[in-house]
Amino acid sequence: MRRLIFAVAMLCGISLVAAPAAAAATHNKADAAAGWLARQLTDGERFEADFGGQKFPDQGLTIDTIFAFAAAGVSDTNAGKAIAWLAKPEITTGYVGSGTEAYAGAHAKLLLAAQVRGKDPAAFGGVDLKAGLLSLLTPSGRFSDRSEYGDYSNALTQSLALLALDRTGGAPAPAVAFLADTQCPDGGFPLNFGEATCTSDVDATATVVQALRATGDPVNAGEGTAWLVTKQHPNGGFGFGTAAPNANSTGLAAQALAGHRPAAAVKAREFLRSLQIGCAGAETDRGAIAYDATGLNPSTAPRATAQAILGLARVPLSDLHGGGRPQAPVLACP
Repeated sequence: MRRLIFAVAMLCGISLVAAPAAAAATHNKADAAAGWLARQLTDGERFEADFGGQKFPDQGLTIDTIFAFAAAGVSDTNAGKAIAWLAKPEITTGYVGSGTEAYAGAHAKLLLAAQVRGKDPAAFGGVDLKAGLLSLLTPSGRFSDRSEYGDYSNALTQSLALLALDRTGGAPAPAVAFLADTQCPDGGFPLNFGEATCTSDVDATATVVQALRATGDPVNAGEGTAWLVTKQHPNGGFGFGTAAPNANSTGLAAQALAGHRPAAAVKAREFLRSLQIGCAGAETDRGAIAYDATGLNPSTAPRATAQAILGLARVPLSDLHGGGRPQAPVLACP
């Protein structure tokens, strides 16, 4: 009978390739968001930036996506494809720099992504990411760009560098001390170093406190966490300065608050869920998280969703590891 069916199929041009398994349905908000995010990847592996109709690799957003998948513990198949794409030599060097150009933030972020995915950072895309990052450590303890275009390293650069190096034998003590010493008088941390007036920033503080906790400075991390709580809006969200709350800042803040300020973390997650597209939305949008209360914008939703997942999943950057469930779930709807 099976031979007969096969013969008829061949005669009629019918494909006998098995259909892909349906995506698992989930009620978990972080899982649903990660599933939506996976389906936005170009060729299931990468994000691209569009400038005037011309597309360029977006390694940074792709790495954010890997972190989100690891936090949620799903979409692991896509995470594997994403790290393989990042490991292509032209993609790696196009991000971290080559020749006389070397970017500290890119080295740190890609080093952490390689570690999360269990790859060898000493031979990633033909680059030794750890050695490259350490070569950018200045005598002050700051990791700085080496570039003819200037130095754009900041608190996020320094924090990611500490988090990544802490996984590979420990972060250099001068680098930890440098970051701690950037603390503003109000307890928060600035995004940019060396400004005339120290201005604490939500995104920077949320990332810095995670780096300081991981590298053994709970005191300054605690003060930064306390400052974060003072910047939470009544609806649970966080934003830039006096601006309205957004998913990106709230996701990072919720991640930093989880396990340390439970009540504030719960409120932050409630805000994030309020921005998520549910069963009343278009099927292709379900699970996505909008940047803010104005609604879903395709240009901002991928990054907003990726960073919101970090807060919803409650896994700190120091504890991210790949190897979750392979499928990209869909939101369970009636």
